[in-house]
Amino acid sequence: MLLASVFIQIVFIYTVYSEDAVSTPKPKKILDTVMNPSYIPAEEKHGSYWKKSAAETLKAKLQEKINTNKAKNGILFIGDGMSLATVMAARTFGGQMDRNLGEDNTLEFEKFPVSGLARTYCIDAQVPDSACTATSYLTGVKTKYGVIGLDGNVTRGSCFSQLHKGNWASSIGQWALASGLDVGFVTTTRVTHASPAGMFAHTSERNWESDADVPDECISLGCQDIARQLIMANPGRQFKVILGGGRREFLPNITTPLTNYTGRRKDGIDLTDMWHTDKMEKNATHQYVTDRNELMKVFNSDDLPEYLLGLFQNDHMDYHLQASNQPTLEELVEVAIKMLNRSEKGYFLFVEGGRIDHAHHDSYAHLALDETVEYAKAVKKAKVLTNPQDTLIVVSSDHAHTMTVAGYPSRGNDILGVVDTARGMDGKPYTTISYANGKAKSLDESGRVDVTLHSEFSSKALDYSYPSLVPLDSETHGGEDVAVYASGPWQHLFTASYEQSVVPHFMAYAMCIGEEKHENCEPKMSHRSFWTSDSIANKPNKYFVILISVILGCVRFLG
Repeated sequence: MLLASVFIQIVFIYTVYSEDAVSTPKPKKILDTVMNPSYIPAEEKHGSYWKKSAAETLKAKLQEKINTNKAKNGILFIGDGMSLATVMAARTFGGQMDRNLGEDNTLEFEKFPVSGLARTYCIDAQVPDSACTATSYLTGVKTKYGVIGLDGNVTRGSCFSQLHKGNWASSIGQWALASGLDVGFVTTTRVTHASPAGMFAHTSERNWESDADVPDECISLGCQDIARQLIMANPGRQFKVILGGGRREFLPNITTPLTNYTGRRKDGIDLTDMWHTDKMEKNATHQYVTDRNELMKVFNSDDLPEYLLGLFQNDHMDYHLQASNQPTLEELVEVAIKMLNRSEKGYFLFVEGGRIDHAHHDSYAHLALDETVEYAKAVKKAKVLTNPQDTLIVVSSDHAHTMTVAGYPSRGNDILGVVDTARGMDGKPYTTISYANGKAKSLDESGRVDVTLHSEFSSKALDYSYPSLVPLDSETHGGEDVAVYASGPWQHLFTASYEQSVVPHFMAYAMCIGEEKHENCEPKMSHRSFWTSDSIANKPNKYFVILISVILGCVRFLG
């Protein structure tokens, strides 16, 4: 009897505590999917773990204090095409690269204390492009699809619209320069591409990157290409730091004697020489670099130049996983901050992780997620190098993409793999990541494609295009809101849901470079500085009379 009782207890304990011991019938419906994770952290199985986690989060939130300091510096990060689905997938990808489950990983900007949602549409388009969005988050003005630095009174591709200065929208970079701050930008795209061009260009056609792209009749009317505007017009020529790709847009379409670089320009002008000439006329120290080694020499120098131009590729910079002798975005940010941090009045820095977008357009999910992880590393570097008491960092995206993460996979399942818990009704496996449209067909003559039969998928080839429902020559943007993360002075402004165009206005307010000013824009004077300030020195009679009146009043009272 005793042995029987012990046996029953053992069976009971084993049944209760061994989840995998119970065989569960195969589900008949997708909603009845049974998960099969490789493991679940033991502490997460207890309710006390989640209650403790919530209590810690609440405690941290309650300890937060509103920072209304003047933001001496402002850094705006844009992950081009970094949708919320991309953030989730990249978070998981990054965690799994570190041999963790992945889902509980946190990207650096997700640690920021404040977040909100920005609406990204153009005034004429439900789903935006990077030109109208760059105009929105850099100039504070929404405009039309394909247009940069101009308001909605323009016609795309019209030179007349571009030349009318009444249509121009100035960027937060220009506002910062007008307030005496230093300004720069770094990008992994061509420096003339849509996003960085929002910092300095006014063009009715985003594709007019060099004069080879501009119609002859527009050139004859005086319309300048984007590269020329960057080097030979304000505010571009005033930027202390310009780092990215796109060398071809600045060079003539001949092979120069000293290099193997061939440009696209038809006007015969080498704009890098023009940049050099401009800085010589200013009697300013400057350096032009073309690869990582040259950049690191500048970075490690005891005597930094006043101006730095770096063009590291003829076209866009290479993807991080395919690069050679090319600086990472993290390194570009570190160099830029070191350059700009010398300004006593402060600085504004724009940073774009631009190749997230390009990878998505080709449905290269692997590359898109890796570029997002690299982008998060750059944010972390900026956070380490700056003080949250005087530096406002804002992280966002210009628009979303059509990539989705779906299918009820088990926790810890390879984010780049197939769903482990079920197959489609056709008996074939399917990927967790897929695209609503794009260059890889999801259907062929035999029906839906089986990705596990593709060696490129199994080997995780970087250029494997994930399946899409609607076949197109390029995957499109998505129209949903994008997240905005903020840390530093006036971070609390960035909560809730708002138009994307308020972002630069919020930053300008925090930095005291906009039309609206807060009470900490002017330094508060101590008693000693009050009596020694210029205002007192310039008006001695007024304050002397007040002082004498106070003294006489005291004498009468005491007498």
